[in-house]
Amino acid sequence: MGLIVRSSAIHAAGCYTTTPVRKGERVAEYVGRRISKDEADRLYESYPVTYLFGLGDGAIVIDGFCEAMFINHSCDGNAETTEEDGRVWIMAIRDISADEEITYDYCLYDGGDDPCTCYCGADKCRGTMYSDKELKRRRAEARKAAQKKRRKKPAKRRTVSVLNGKA
Repeated sequence: MGLIVRSSAIHAAGCYTTTPVRKGERVAEYVGRRISKDEADRLYESYPVTYLFGLGDGAIVIDGFCEAMFINHSCDGNAETTEEDGRVWIMAIRDISADEEITYDYCLYDGGDDPCTCYCGADKCRGTMYSDKELKRRRAEARKAAQKKRRKKPAKRRTVSVLNGKA
């Protein structure tokens, strides 16, 4: 598979194929050292950009340094990731023409307060790189927090002015 990295309209640099790719073919492997999520959080606490890929339940991440780290997010990507025997592969989910940018939906599930804004430009762009599941979880969490806040508000006291002994 011929891959190159060059400028992308989605985000800075992107990964492009130099040859046609058929649906179902492996495009690239996401490789790098494997570290705990906690270690990654410590290492990259003040970095605005990381190339981390969560394995399984996310307790272990791949600290990516490969061509695949330049594959940009798209809400309507032409590839997807699959984990096989602890290895992460990027697979074509449709035919991809030569010179086309490789993209997949990141389906992020962690990021704190970062909105992880999406710039893919797809017709059904979510506006964020978070997964639908994570967005639902965040909305439910926000609703619960708002309800809790409303319950904690003390009742407003009513002030009554008295003038000449009459209320």
